[in-house]
Amino acid sequence: MQAVRIHSAGDLRLENVPEPDPRPGEAVVRIAYGGICGSDVHYWQDGAVGASVLRGPMILGHEVVGVVASAAADGSGPQAGTAVALHPARVCGECEACRGGREHLCPQCRYFGSAAHWPHTDGGFVDAVVSPTERLIPIPEQLALRRAALAEPTAVAWHAAGRVGAVGGSLAAARVLVVGGGPIGLLTAAVARNQGAGTVVLTDVREHPIEVARVLGVNEAVPVDALGDVAPFDVVFEASGSAPGFVTALNSTKAGGVLVAVGQLPRTDIAVPAWQAVTREITITGSLRLDTEFPATLAFLADPGCDIDAVVTHEFPVRDVATAFTTAADPGQSSKVLLRFSG
Repeated sequence: MQAVRIHSAGDLRLENVPEPDPRPGEAVVRIAYGGICGSDVHYWQDGAVGASVLRGPMILGHEVVGVVASAAADGSGPQAGTAVALHPARVCGECEACRGGREHLCPQCRYFGSAAHWPHTDGGFVDAVVSPTERLIPIPEQLALRRAALAEPTAVAWHAAGRVGAVGGSLAAARVLVVGGGPIGLLTAAVARNQGAGTVVLTDVREHPIEVARVLGVNEAVPVDALGDVAPFDVVFEASGSAPGFVTALNSTKAGGVLVAVGQLPRTDIAVPAWQAVTREITITGSLRLDTEFPATLAFLADPGCDIDAVVTHEFPVRDVATAFTTAADPGQSSKVLLRFSG
């Protein structure tokens, strides 16, 4: 089989790897599509994502979908031929977070294609993977695998939207701002519209994501320097993962509003006008990856009225992985870039 493996910063290889050997309770899935995430790009460019530093070769990729090639020998999970999305998290199931219904906060969580632990956790950019059957989510028949490849980042957006209600806010008829028009920001805007937001505005420093947002049908998509002419928002999603983006988000949240931090901010201290959280009673909450949102997300993607295809701007066969990563690393020309496997 072929796999996309990172060895160190700048050293990305397409290598031959052995066929997977499933254990009881595991199925073999032939991968059809994989979406390149910003974290994949960081491993390629920097050899690290925040505190997760490469210490050895690792297969990348956590946004993957495919078809069950061999069902689990114990009879659990979907049968051969079932199209599935792979939940990328593996958790302990015993800690306070897992027992409390927030397993995505498990301190022992291992994520596909992550160097957070040693040995590293190989990802899904490979012709076939083994997966515990409880982490395989069947894809609705009417949903094409190519669109289903957006399931993981859309679930991240769905989880972020859920954080609004979790802290006492509401998206219903709300004025919503999304700061940052990368794939997560674009999908968050689409999810907010789906969940009843009254007005959705997206802002970015680049023209390309603004153009994509307009195709997606947000109410407004504007450059950051134009936000001064727009009234404060009920709900703001910070999806850029940058210190300036967080400042913009805080400045744009109305008194009594909710700010959801979705983008992965730098692991350093940043200067922000935090006094505004006090004087305007802004509720600030984080949003980490996803939890149990896959089924709702897949139903959303399968809805004929869900028009999010513009988020995918490029698709490459896995043999062109170098070009695919170069393209994904340039947000001025791309949004979500897909790798196509043999499936």
